[in-house]
Amino acid sequence: MTARPGLAVVVAAALAFGCRPTVEESPPGVALYARYCASCHGTAARGDGPVAAALRSPPPDLTTLARQPHGFDDAGLIAVIDGRRLVAAHGPREMPVWGAVFDQELAGQPHAERVTLLRAQVLADYLRTLQQ
Repeated sequence: MTARPGLAVVVAAALAFGCRPTVEESPPGVALYARYCASCHGTAARGDGPVAAALRSPPPDLTTLARQPHGFDDAGLIAVIDGRRLVAAHGPREMPVWGAVFDQELAGQPHAERVTLLRAQVLADYLRTLQQ
């Protein structure tokens, strides 16, 4: 086999200067939103997902949360996503209790409660990026 010193130099230079294929990464939260939220709230978070028409109450437009009098409320939004801390006076909840769903998916894994909270936080952070 004949050695190709020129090829070795090119490969070494490519590795040294970080020459690698670029992979476009989605912002954090995109995959979680697509999996858990888009069916009701729509891919653009405007409340127009394919399931929205079948619901008793239309899902809210999540791109306008920052317009509320209290602004974008991270803690309140995380509580809504988690869903386990309901206020009975607010009436029945149509939205799934994602905290319980996340806990079931993570059952037996270390730090399941933290991961559940982090998922809700990542979703809230993503929704913040969609505000108009």
